[in-house]
Order: sequence, then C-alpha cells, then structure tokens
Amino acid sequence: MHDTIFLNGMKFYCYHGALPAENEIGQIFIVDVTMKVDLSIAGKTDQVTDTVHYGEIYDEIKAIMESKPVNLVEHLAERIAKRINSHYNRVMETKVRITKENPPIPGHYNGVGIEIVRENF
Repeated sequence: MHDTIFLNGMKFYCYHGALPAENEIGQIFIVDVTMKVDLSIAGKTDQVTDTVHYGEIYDEIKAIMESKPVNLVEHLAERIAKRINSHYNRVMETKVRITKENPPIPGHYNGVGIEIVRENF
C-alpha cells in the first residue's frame, strides 16, 4: 500500500537545543510528518471518521513542539511518532523530519536536522 497523509512545513518557534544560546534565543523548527494509512475506505465513504484527521495531528505535534524545551530534536521526533502511532490505530507507519534552519553553528546551509521512521505495531 502506498497511501499517505502528510503535513509539511509546519513551523514552530521553540527553545529546544543542546546549546545555551538555543534555549535563550530560540529558533524556528520546521516539522514534516508523513503517515502510511490505508485511505481506500475513506475514498469510498467520504467520511472523515474513516481516515486520520490531519487537523488533530497538527494539534498533537504543536503541543509537543511547544512543550518544555528538550536538548535533542531526536527526542522531539520520537515523542511525535509515539504519540501518533499510539493514538491513531489507522496509522501503520510515521515518518518525522525536524529541521533547524539557522542553528548556532558556523557555515552555509539550508538547514540541519533529523528524520526518523517508526512502524505502528
């Protein structure tokens, strides 16, 4: 199955990071989430109850991103994937990508970050 629901380019101003400057100044985090979901039933019924409501998913992600600061984006990604996989049984797999556009490290780049993929068992 190749059906997906995605939320791309969600931006949150947060204070996560291992460096003191990140905790004091904060920065924009860009979050992309892709979920493998069987969308065939929703495609036939036209009912939101037969899919995963991406407005609810956004609220879940926002709550995690805007919660108490943590050191690692890896930790945030794990929390997001775990929340989605444990609360939405239609989701078979969740991919979470978190990007920092301007971390306090020297160099020229479009962003740095991580991506994880977690299956829902």
